[in-house]
Amino acid sequence: MVFIMEPIYEEMATSVVELDMEKAKTLAQKAIDDNLSLLEVIEKGYGTGIKRVGDLWDQGEFFLPELMRGAQIMQEAVDIITPHLEDSRARETKGKVIMATIEGDIHTIGKTIVATLLKANGFEVIDLGADVKAETIVAEAEKHQADLIGVSALLTTTMMGQKKVIEILEQQGIRENFKVMLGGAPVTSKWVEECKADGYAENAVSAVTIAMKLLGLS
Repeated sequence: MVFIMEPIYEEMATSVVELDMEKAKTLAQKAIDDNLSLLEVIEKGYGTGIKRVGDLWDQGEFFLPELMRGAQIMQEAVDIITPHLEDSRARETKGKVIMATIEGDIHTIGKTIVATLLKANGFEVIDLGADVKAETIVAEAEKHQADLIGVSALLTTTMMGQKKVIEILEQQGIRENFKVMLGGAPVTSKWVEECKADGYAENAVSAVTIAMKLLGLS
């Protein structure tokens, strides 16, 4: 069975891949005006687009300027949508989340999509970006009194950094203060268990669901 995206989601995805800022923003406003499911718009439309941009980057067809432009276009489209998501939800935050891609790894697309969906679902997200030391992640989690730490790694060579975050939490005697989720293409349930993390998700939507469960919200 071949999955066919709804035309407007395909248009949104294409606008990101073609680096067409104006079209992406126009479609975001149309989604609002037409009362579409805005979470689906982010995930299936713009999220699909930025994933394709990431694939083109991996294949050597896009370079850093295109990657950055694609991320900027997605962010501006989502910025148009986000206030309307918030209007339909309680203003009180569901929890505070620290997000980062671990040291040695510059991949941010998956993490950015997860962060965007967490924000859309009422979480406060502090995104530390990419290539972040384990020590910095822990320090920022303490500083912001976070409820949840999300650590991404796309390269198998950087995955040990995810484990290091939990080891530092244990060494400092503060492991029980935080739930820890791991993410990234090479991450498996076995790796999560080995790291003594609390969970992981295979996609952005399930990441939100798991975050809610870890914090006792569902």
